[in-house]
Amino acid sequence: MSEYTTLLSGEKKDDDNGSLRRRSFGSFSRFGPDVETSGVKPSGDSISNIPLVLEDWHRRSMSAQAEEAGKTLSPHHKKGQSTGQRARARSFVQNIDGTMVSMTPVEMGRHELYEEVPFLAMSGLQRKEHSLSVAFSSYAAQLDTLETDEYMAATTGKHLNPEEKERRLSQMSLLLLDELEVDAITVTTPLIFAVLIASMLMFNMGYNISVMNAPEPFVFPGHSTSAWSMAVAAFCVGGPLGAVLAGQWADQRGRRGALMITTWLFIFGGLVQALAPSLNIVIVGRAIIGVASGASTVLVPIYLGELAPPNLRGVLGTMTQFALVIGILVADLVGFVLANPTGWRYMFFLTSAMAFFQLLLTPFLLESPRWLLGRNANSNKARFIIKKLRGFRYDEEVETEVEHYLGASKSQSCNDSNDNSGGSSAKNPMLEMFQDKKVRLLVISTLVLQVANQFSGINAVFYYSGLFFDGVIENPLVGTTLMGAINVLATYVALLLMDKCGRRTLIMWSSAGMFVSCIVIVVSLNGYFSDMVALGAVASYVCFFEIGLGPIPWLIVAEMFEGKYVTAAMSISCQLNWACNF
Repeated sequence: MSEYTTLLSGEKKDDDNGSLRRRSFGSFSRFGPDVETSGVKPSGDSISNIPLVLEDWHRRSMSAQAEEAGKTLSPHHKKGQSTGQRARARSFVQNIDGTMVSMTPVEMGRHELYEEVPFLAMSGLQRKEHSLSVAFSSYAAQLDTLETDEYMAATTGKHLNPEEKERRLSQMSLLLLDELEVDAITVTTPLIFAVLIASMLMFNMGYNISVMNAPEPFVFPGHSTSAWSMAVAAFCVGGPLGAVLAGQWADQRGRRGALMITTWLFIFGGLVQALAPSLNIVIVGRAIIGVASGASTVLVPIYLGELAPPNLRGVLGTMTQFALVIGILVADLVGFVLANPTGWRYMFFLTSAMAFFQLLLTPFLLESPRWLLGRNANSNKARFIIKKLRGFRYDEEVETEVEHYLGASKSQSCNDSNDNSGGSSAKNPMLEMFQDKKVRLLVISTLVLQVANQFSGINAVFYYSGLFFDGVIENPLVGTTLMGAINVLATYVALLLMDKCGRRTLIMWSSAGMFVSCIVIVVSLNGYFSDMVALGAVASYVCFFEIGLGPIPWLIVAEMFEGKYVTAAMSISCQLNWACNF
């Protein structure tokens, strides 16, 4: 109770002159110095039954505190208040530039989500997003109940009884949680186009992972196994290069410009493969597509993460993951029709066709507002894009969202500001991760899992399944397609298990299942069991991979690291994964 009393009385100061600083939602200095005696209950639109007379009090209290701290309200919020749009009682926090920013409890909850959830669209983030929403709604509901109790005591002389407190707490917790997660069901047309284009990039990557399986006997017949292996491996040579270049493209040309470059690389690489006069040219085209695929693995999570609100980043990451595994399956299915002496070139050309269709949609592709605000915090273009992405109607809503972007960008940055000198010192996040002992252990664990992800041998199934099943079943393409379908289903099952089982448990079961499956495969191929047992063991191997060693090395990057380390950790993980892939 003492913590709440301190909060309500406004006594938590950061220094002797009483200046306020933005902190986590457990320690907001939210209300005016007269709250303790007057028992006023400020809140936002989501909290019902607030006497209208409290709005004038809260506005006076907020202005008084701003003057006391020697600050002024943000001009954008002053403008919003002057127009009289959606007048409501508010609390306030301090903006990153020192101005006072008024926010409702729901807006403060969104601010926390922006700061804690990294700007990456990755499957598995749903758990973190929901946990943060539940934590803040529970906190805000408890604070609301305490304020209501004090308000009733100040006006009627009676406190709420335990049943009334419990009922109030339950109602407010559910109401605030619903409002915090409203973004998960509010999807605008610009965001749909962004997801569609990003998903097509991942689909194209998945398609090219498996496209070399079916046409192997028909592409320049007479080639050696080593030559064909070079053609397949060229994809993995281009991948790390694309992953490195993608970061430079994204910073210099913007996220949209980087996606355009990647799309053109898919078009060019597909044409080179389709028109190749020899296997050596196919290898060149394959390497170009590898560059595009490596760039996609970096750009797609960043782009969607910077466009989407925090509550949608996990869902969008899941969608792009499904696009990749569906691309693998489609490549296998297309092989039934085009894997022949006259149709194999069309299989390669489909890469260019899909990328060209994606190119037609790029006029609807918006630039990342985070990138624009990083270059100019007053960017009108960024505000226009945010308004379209979120479907906002009022400028005040746009400015609040801008505050979220700027605050989250600062909190997830490794640059430390020196308030005394006014300067800033930039730190290398990669170096800082290895200097911190606790974070270093997480980095090492992540890298070990990335190595295990590739050295598990899963690539033998996806890259060489045609050769693998040759002699095991009558038509190797049937086995390849079956593995692709199982891969999609296993991915869906894995998503269900992610929210119910611990990461360590899934990793242990995954590793053990793959180990047993490998033993059965080897024993079957040596004639101790039938070929169908070997086929079933391969299917089991793929399933166990997808529930643990497949997705978890990527999930833990977003789950275990602080926001400022996520991008660096993802970069080094991606580089190592591509290197081991080769």
